[in-house]
Amino acid sequence: MANKEALRELQRRLAERLQEARSTSRGRTWLAVECGDRRFLFPLKEAGEIFPMTRLAPVSHAHPWFLGVANLRGHLHGVIELAAFFGIKAAVDHRDQAMLVAFNASLDVNAALLVDRLAGLRGEEQLFLEGESPAGSPSFVGQRLRDVDGRVWQEISLAQLVRHEAFLKIVG
Repeated sequence: MANKEALRELQRRLAERLQEARSTSRGRTWLAVECGDRRFLFPLKEAGEIFPMTRLAPVSHAHPWFLGVANLRGHLHGVIELAAFFGIKAAVDHRDQAMLVAFNASLDVNAALLVDRLAGLRGEEQLFLEGESPAGSPSFVGQRLRDVDGRVWQEISLAQLVRHEAFLKIVG
């Protein structure tokens, strides 16, 4: 019970910080998430509401990365396991910390990404350019950035991801 309360408190604080960052930030800001042993940055303007993992209705004949459909605040959302979509194997099981990150309503897609763990917010003052996207990367893969602790983060454009052919083709 204490873990659920702590998780709710974390979600509440993160939601407040997200709202504050959206309304006051002038520089680039990201929502930082982890999947397996990889770290990703979603542009804050493209990320939507964050939800705890919930019960899913499976979808027949869908790719394994398309986990099903969830009712999130009265709206149906397709749920995509980001690690599986990227072909990442879990280095550590973070299922107890897994969260759903919905796409911003402005992207006009009812979908949410299952991530292993939220890692908070990052601003451009906290990150340094490590390199451009690797050659041959899909359009949704952005810059690689390094934080002050030496961890490398990969920027993922959610706006580009929702237009990517492989992401749109849930049935294989």
